[in-house]
Amino acid sequence: MGAGNNSGTFSAVSLSGGKDSSCLLLLMIEKGLPIDSVLYADTGMEFPEMEAHIAKLDDFLYQERGIHITTLRHPHGFEWMMFEEPKQKVSCLERRARLGIPTCGNGWPGIKVRWCTGQLKTHLITKEVNRLKKEKNALHHIGIAADEAHRCKEDYHNRYPLVEWGITEAQALQVCYNRGYDWGGLYEIYRRASCWCCPFQRIDELRKLRHHHPELWARLLDMDNRARAIFGPSPLGQFKKDWSVARLEERFAREDAADTA
Repeated sequence: MGAGNNSGTFSAVSLSGGKDSSCLLLLMIEKGLPIDSVLYADTGMEFPEMEAHIAKLDDFLYQERGIHITTLRHPHGFEWMMFEEPKQKVSCLERRARLGIPTCGNGWPGIKVRWCTGQLKTHLITKEVNRLKKEKNALHHIGIAADEAHRCKEDYHNRYPLVEWGITEAQALQVCYNRGYDWGGLYEIYRRASCWCCPFQRIDELRKLRHHHPELWARLLDMDNRARAIFGPSPLGQFKKDWSVARLEERFAREDAADTA
C-alpha cells in the first residue's frame, strides 16, 4: 500500500467528493506526486454545495497540473433508473407480474439491492479504472482514511496513501478545511455529504434536509409520492420501512409546531 508510484507509471485517483478523497487529491498535488487522471462519478443527486466543491477542486487541479477531473455519468441518471428502466430478465418480469408491480423502474434502493451506488458510482469507476489498468498499467489511488484501513483491498494496482500517511477521517476533514475547502458547510450540518435523496439516511439527517435544503426536500417528497403511486406498498415504493416522506413531513411539521408553541 505505497503512497506514490514509480516515475513514468500512469496514476489514476478516485474522487468521491467527500472529505477523504478530497484530502487525498489535495495532498497528492502538494506533495508533487504524479496524477494523470482524476475520476469522479456524478449521480446527478448531489447537494449543490458538493457540485460547487467539485468545481473548485477542478479549478485547482487544472491550475496546478493542467488537467481536469474526468466526470463519469450514467447515460440516463437516477430518476430514469428509479422510475423508467425496463426490466428484461424473465424471472424478474414473472415475479413482478405475480406481485402486480410495473415492469419498469427499480423503485427506491434497498439494503439488499443498492442499485444507486452500484450503477451510478461503483460500476462506472470500476469500468474506467480496469480500462486504465489494462491499457496503461495504471496505479489506482483510493481515498480511504487510516481508521478505515479494513476497507482496503489487496491489489497490486491499488494504493491507499492516507493509510500510508496515517491520516484519519477527522484529520482528512481538517486538511480540507485548512486549505479553504468547506463544502459550503455540509459537514457541519450532516454526518455525510452523499446524495441528498438517500433512503438510508437517519431520520435526524432528513429533518436537517427539510430545514436546510427545503427545495431538495420538496423534490424528495415528490419523488416518494411518485414511487408510492407506481409501486404501491411493495418495497420498491417504500422510502423507509415505516416512513414515507409524506409521513415524515407531517411528523416534522408537528415537531416544529410544538417547538414554537
